[in-house]
Amino acid sequence: MIRVRFAPSPTGDLHVGGGRTALFNWLFARKNGGTFILRIEDTDGARNTEEAQRGIVKGLRWLGLDWDEGPEAGGPHGPYFQSQRKAIYDAYLARLEADGRVYTEENGAVRFKFSRTAITVHDLVCGDVTFAPTEEPDMTIRRPDGSYIFHFVNVVDDIEMKMTHVFRGEDHLSNTWKHIDLFNAFGATPPTYAHIPLILNPDGSKMSKRDAGSAIEHSYINEGFLPDAVFNYLAMLGWTPRADKEVLTRQELVQLFDPSEIHSANARFDMHKCQWFNAQFLRAMTPEALLDAARPFMESQGLVIADDAMAAAAVFSVKEKVSLLTEIPAWVHYFFREDYPFEADVSDKLKAKPENSGLLRAVAGVFAGLKEWTEASVHAAIEEAAKGASVKPGALMPLLRAALSGQSRGPGVSTIAHLVGRESTLRRIDRALAEVC
Repeated sequence: MIRVRFAPSPTGDLHVGGGRTALFNWLFARKNGGTFILRIEDTDGARNTEEAQRGIVKGLRWLGLDWDEGPEAGGPHGPYFQSQRKAIYDAYLARLEADGRVYTEENGAVRFKFSRTAITVHDLVCGDVTFAPTEEPDMTIRRPDGSYIFHFVNVVDDIEMKMTHVFRGEDHLSNTWKHIDLFNAFGATPPTYAHIPLILNPDGSKMSKRDAGSAIEHSYINEGFLPDAVFNYLAMLGWTPRADKEVLTRQELVQLFDPSEIHSANARFDMHKCQWFNAQFLRAMTPEALLDAARPFMESQGLVIADDAMAAAAVFSVKEKVSLLTEIPAWVHYFFREDYPFEADVSDKLKAKPENSGLLRAVAGVFAGLKEWTEASVHAAIEEAAKGASVKPGALMPLLRAALSGQSRGPGVSTIAHLVGRESTLRRIDRALAEVC
């Protein structure tokens, strides 16, 4: 049974590097019917925080990376917080002491005696990497204050939790021989490693937690990305699936995932590409699903949704115009308020020609006499009004758009008029005539 884990340190929110590492582990487990474990490596009491832990869990939940064992899920190999596993570490240290593989310095630090032999890491991504016998000083595994070092607890937990594979960042590769030396000292078989390429900024520097686009909550959840879109994009940072398309569902990504296809070269982060993925997913949503996703962002801007059917049609009408959910309120706000502002260029357009007010009154007269109010009837009415005024319908459209929305962009004018209704349409024309024309 394949068992993999994501083991973050709760020192800050989940960032894209950690999210991508978790995602690769999750894909591998789901592809092979294995177990995905979340383990919190919180031995650094000075830097770990409850808030950071909650942020990591929130980010993983948002990405849809559910875990089979770990915090909130439980499991047979807990506790899943390293801070609660000291007795286990003490027992493993006692084994090393009994075998003469450690010694204690005068200050109380405990050091592990390296084997001083060549160690080969068999890696699914990097191939076989052999480390020559080390000349480094023996490794501290327990500090003078009694707390344990990452390398030691990482190995102990991987043994206890029966890890079969470890997907982690390539920056860990240089220390993996130390871990294998510890596995060997315990008489345990190391897991199979897959050191995945680092994520770089566009300028080629290593992406850190402080860089733009790095934090899952701040850069993606709060900025209006869809989880499936970010999932898709992160999966393809360092891996190219064997598919004839880029936009893939998580089910398709699970089926396609193959560690042997992970790139050995580092991946460059591209926010524009991530937004492109988001736009594709937005455009594939149903009106109802798009409204559900956009609702928090609309309500945060004070838009009151009284009619879900109308609101769903409104957001759906602009889906080709936006890339992020945060952009939707600016495109649809006038559907939900009568006091929308008239943009400067819109006001200029309405005032530009004296005949504009007459044209608006003419179309309003035709609207008032309609027996039914559908998008088709509205469109026909505009054509009738244009014919009566001896102008082309295209001459009326920008005037009507300006009057009905205060903007020079948006969905079709017939769509706007139909969705806001006859009474609101006539009021809006009257307002434009009174305030602008």
